[in-house]
Amino acid sequence: MIIFVKLFLAHIIGDFILQPSAWVQDKEQKLHRSIYLYLHTILHVLLALLLVGKMAFLGYAILLGFLHGLIDFLKLRFQQKQTKRIWFIIDQLLHLLVLIGVTFYYNNQIPDFSFADNQFWILLTALILLTKPTSIIIKNIISIWTPENKLSKNDDSLQNAGNYIGILERLFVFYFVISGHLEAVGFLLAAKSIFRFGDLKEAKDRKLTEYVLIGTLLSFGIAFLVGLLANYSLLFSSSF
Repeated sequence: MIIFVKLFLAHIIGDFILQPSAWVQDKEQKLHRSIYLYLHTILHVLLALLLVGKMAFLGYAILLGFLHGLIDFLKLRFQQKQTKRIWFIIDQLLHLLVLIGVTFYYNNQIPDFSFADNQFWILLTALILLTKPTSIIIKNIISIWTPENKLSKNDDSLQNAGNYIGILERLFVFYFVISGHLEAVGFLLAAKSIFRFGDLKEAKDRKLTEYVLIGTLLSFGIAFLVGLLANYSLLFSSSF
C-alpha cells in the first residue's frame, strides 16, 4: 500500500507541481515534437525511483514513465479545445490505473477485489443513481413547468452549473443520511436557499421561483429517499 502512496505522491508532484504552464502549452502545440513531453516523462521516472528509494524499482519506474508519457501523448493527440476537460479526466484516471497496476506488479500480487461485497454494490448503485440519472428524472418531471425566463438565452450563469450543483447537493445529502447526520441536510437546504434567494428576488418571477423550488425539493427528496433505502439495504445485507 505504501508503494502506491509514494507513486501517487510522485504523480502529484510531477504532474501538478513541477510541470510549468509553459511545458503544457509547448506540448499542446508541438505534440510528440515537444522536448518537454520527454522531460516530463523522465521527471516521473526519477520521482518514482526517488520516492520509492530502491534501485530494484528502476525497471518499474522506467515502465511507469513510459506509460505516463504514452498516455500524455494520446491525450495531446486526440483532445480538442472543447474536449479538454473530458480528456483531462480520462488522462488522470488512466494514470491512476497505471499506478495501481505497477504497484501490484512490483509487489507480485494479484489484485484483491474482495472489497466488492454486497455493501459496495449497494453504495455504488446509489451514488451513480444520484448523478446524471436523477438529473434526467427531475428534468423530465418539471419540464411541463419550464418558465419563459428559464428558456431565455440571456443567462449569465455558468454552463451546466445548475446540473453539477444538483449532483453535488444530492451526494452531500446522501452522505449525511447514511452517516446519520440528518441535521446537516437542513443546514445544506438552508444554505442553498440563502444563496438562491437573491437571484429569485431579482428575477421577480413567481413561476421561476416555483420552478426552482420544485426542482430543489425533488433533488433533496430523491437523495434523502435513496439514502434511507441504502441504509435499509446495507442493514439487510449485513444480516446475511
